Amino acid sequence: MENKNTWESYSAAQIRDTDRFSGEYMDFLNKGKTERECTDYFVDMAEKAGYTELSVAVEKGMKLKPGSKLYAVNMSKAVILFNIGKKPLSQGMNILGAHIDSPRLDIKQIPVYEDGGFALLDTHYYGGIKKYQWVTIPLAIHGVVVKKDGTIIELNIGEDEDDPVFFVSDILIHMAQEQMEKKASKAVEGEALDIIAANRPLIVKGGKKKSEEGSSEKDKVKAMLLDVLRKEYGIEEEDFISAELEVVPAGKAREAGFDRSMILAYGHDDKVCAYTSMRAMLDVKTPDRTSCCILVDKEEIGSVGATGMQSRFFENCVAEILNMTNKNYSELDLKRCLQKSAMLSSDVTSAFDPLYASCYDKKNAAFFGCGPAFSKFTGSRGKSGSNDANAEYIAHIRDIFDKDKVNFQTSELGKVDIGGGGTIAYILALYGMNVIDVGVPVLNMHAPWECVSKADVFETYRCYIAFLNRCTI
Repeated sequence: MENKNTWESYSAAQIRDTDRFSGEYMDFLNKGKTERECTDYFVDMAEKAGYTELSVAVEKGMKLKPGSKLYAVNMSKAVILFNIGKKPLSQGMNILGAHIDSPRLDIKQIPVYEDGGFALLDTHYYGGIKKYQWVTIPLAIHGVVVKKDGTIIELNIGEDEDDPVFFVSDILIHMAQEQMEKKASKAVEGEALDIIAANRPLIVKGGKKKSEEGSSEKDKVKAMLLDVLRKEYGIEEEDFISAELEVVPAGKAREAGFDRSMILAYGHDDKVCAYTSMRAMLDVKTPDRTSCCILVDKEEIGSVGATGMQSRFFENCVAEILNMTNKNYSELDLKRCLQKSAMLSSDVTSAFDPLYASCYDKKNAAFFGCGPAFSKFTGSRGKSGSNDANAEYIAHIRDIFDKDKVNFQTSELGKVDIGGGGTIAYILALYGMNVIDVGVPVLNMHAPWECVSKADVFETYRCYIAFLNRCTI
């Protein structure tokens, strides 16, 4: 069975729609490099589409009816949306679930130090990365610093043309004999991923060196960095203790290829599925079954923590909505609703790379331009840790997409003993609902710059709309 190339089936109008949609997606990528930024962007989209914050609706005693639209935010780093359907919640929901965190470097709580005439910021990498890919590229700092009085200082440094950028240094090739003999996993150590942040010593008028509290005479460059942070941003050294600062590749998403058919950017995993899920959610009017879109944090480190999929936030939100529709609501109603729901775990998969063909089972690989890829199972080494979707559900999904003429493909993430990975699918499957992974094929996954096909992005959006409108299982 051969995959169909989506571009070959598109009309001129569909190609224009694809380019327009891709341009809007690229705007989102440029403005949403962190979980907080994504959440703000999505909340703005939701409110413009007529969504009401769940806590406000509860406080006002809002009566829910088909077409009621609600959203809830979890600690500024995750958002859930509901579009109440015509059928009762007891018959379940159609759910899209993606994550908005991406691999990166996080600045530590005590990060500032001076060495060799440089002021550096100590980092801890987040998620699965090839550490050597993060050296010698322009980096930006995004995030928040929260002061003891509750003041929140938002930082976004390195994206504007007039901004400074940061970088991690690497040993020059002339002196890299020992480094070149190491395994790729050891060529750059995690503790060597500190970013260079300053190089000029602090000097006051008259040529006298300024003495900074907490800085020795030999830490003049560190003193300069702290002086800049204090004057330009109102940040003291101890404020890093209550900061969430993420180091990401600096620069905007770009069209790739002479034919402009691809998008090269940071964070396609999994912002490409988050954005397409969100757009599908907003573009569905009043569905038969209640639609739900879950956009969560922490997937790259196991979906843990208060903002990850393993938290009770999703469950609590559904309970609130059930209580608003049925004042005699019980926990059994919640369990029935979740068990009868269906979900597309909207997460990316690996695209076939001809330069590394030996890593793929070509018959079961996803290809650029052939639409969203369905992964019946994920996990690794004998499907360990996977959600393995049942055949009846897959057959129903196939029927939906054939009716809406959605081009799709199936995939596995690499050869049996080579590949593997995880998504949030298994967590939702714990409720007993039908779940399968469906997402955009990505080249260079987890690298600072990843690549996707515009056709796959647009076709995935169409796939999600079809699911929200038609899924009944």
